Amino acid sequence: MELLGIHHLSAFTANAQKNLDFYTKILGMRMVKKTVNQDDPSVYHLFYGDEVGNPGTELTFFEIPRAGQNHDGNNSISTTSLRVPNDEALDYWKTRLDEYDVENDGIIEQFGRKVIPFKDFEKQRLMLVSDETNKGVAGGTPWERSAANPNYGIIGLGPIHLTIPELEPTEAILTKLMGFRRAGEYLHHSTGREVIVYETGEGGTGAELHIHVRTDLPRERLGRGGVHHVAFRVENEEKIREYLEELNQLGIGNSGFVDRFYFRSVYFREPNGILFELATDGPGFATDEDANHLGESLALPPFLESRRDQIENNLKPIDYKP
Repeated sequence: MELLGIHHLSAFTANAQKNLDFYTKILGMRMVKKTVNQDDPSVYHLFYGDEVGNPGTELTFFEIPRAGQNHDGNNSISTTSLRVPNDEALDYWKTRLDEYDVENDGIIEQFGRKVIPFKDFEKQRLMLVSDETNKGVAGGTPWERSAANPNYGIIGLGPIHLTIPELEPTEAILTKLMGFRRAGEYLHHSTGREVIVYETGEGGTGAELHIHVRTDLPRERLGRGGVHHVAFRVENEEKIREYLEELNQLGIGNSGFVDRFYFRSVYFREPNGILFELATDGPGFATDEDANHLGESLALPPFLESRRDQIENNLKPIDYKP
């Protein structure tokens, strides 16, 4: 079975309002859903994406208000890439990041592409990557009302970086279960160490994992500025159930079938302990809101709707004017 690419990535923040301001006002992404963590409705779950939050464009954050700082390390999702249309866009973004005093390494080359490594206000490890030479999975469409120039806007998630101590068991899951194939390697710009690239589906920036093998790092301790899990695109619920059956046959522990209302999922941990999710492309974020007004009010899945008053009373209001 073959995955279609990256679906979404979920990280931690300790401050929903500052997070919202950074990703919408500085990075110009659209907040496509303001909801809660379905497993803990006392905290926000914010979704950012392209014009309607198409699969492959969604960067999401759980708010954990008292979370300590992430301690970067091994067994982790160590960098999240965001795609922009071309090399010219990176010139725009270098100027914009500097204008807003966003920590960045400037424009460099990585795996034959131009990129800008940078960090948000909580030291979340991020990277803008140019789609100038991309021939794989197509990107999304920036929101025309973006705070950033939509001609240069973020069009989706790019390569996701994993840092692990043992390659072989993870490679086996990627290639034998998930349909990934080895696509090449390069030397990392700051460590000088080899990074191995795997791709799935149509390949390209929207369907890659970049794996750093490190035996010299302590295990990462998750906190604000860290990443919880990465999700991969699966066509529909039927395919999810086929994957679930295969996971069970292989004896790989998993969540079982999960209905997230906006998509259907199954979760499991790969051998180095990183949490993977397989998620369907639909139904999508316009299921319970008009596409023109996504993210403007608190959206709750049907099974939480009866608790709306209690949930809203426990959340600190956040100010969002799209």
